[in-house]
Amino acid sequence: MNRPTAARPLPAPLLPALLVLLALLGLTTTAGCSPAPEPAPAPPPAASAPTTTDATPTDAAWVQLMTPMNEKAVALLALAADRATTPPLRAFATRLRSAQEAELGRLRPLLARMGLPDTDVHAGHDMPGMVTEKDLAAARAAEGAAFDRLFLTQLRDHLRHSAQVSRSEITAGARADAKELAAALVTAREAALTELAGLPGAARALG
Repeated sequence: MNRPTAARPLPAPLLPALLVLLALLGLTTTAGCSPAPEPAPAPPPAASAPTTTDATPTDAAWVQLMTPMNEKAVALLALAADRATTPPLRAFATRLRSAQEAELGRLRPLLARMGLPDTDVHAGHDMPGMVTEKDLAAARAAEGAAFDRLFLTQLRDHLRHSAQVSRSEITAGARADAKELAAALVTAREAALTELAGLPGAARALG
């Protein structure tokens, strides 16, 4: 996969909002991940045409992070739906997989409306809350209680970090459609974390 082109310098009024989002995930200094490029400005609309809010760097950074986060989580949830050791855990994984696939059905069109590519601009970076290919390989190799512990730990991290960065989008983002989706994701993550904590054996597995 080709690396994204270098971002242009951000306008000063937009830079603080982007830094709020990225700092929550430690991206500004530790992850080695450049902020998403600022989308090119659209030509001015005709006087009679309806106007829309362009994506700010904060909006773009959020949707370009949340999309691959969900994609990798769905892969882990698919494994858990088949391999978790208890019926409640398998059922939870199945429900959550469907919910996060539905979220992808909203995130990908949002990328398109912002004029952003549906590609993982964070590929190869160690992102907080992101299930990596190494994580998935470890999950495929694990069995029994070891699989449950690995799955629950990674899923809890994913839910916590994706909720955190979505709260930042609500606060610092500009697009109404992005902020609305971020709010829906926060509500879903909070409900999933509550359900996860109540699963039989979850407290023991998570320590």
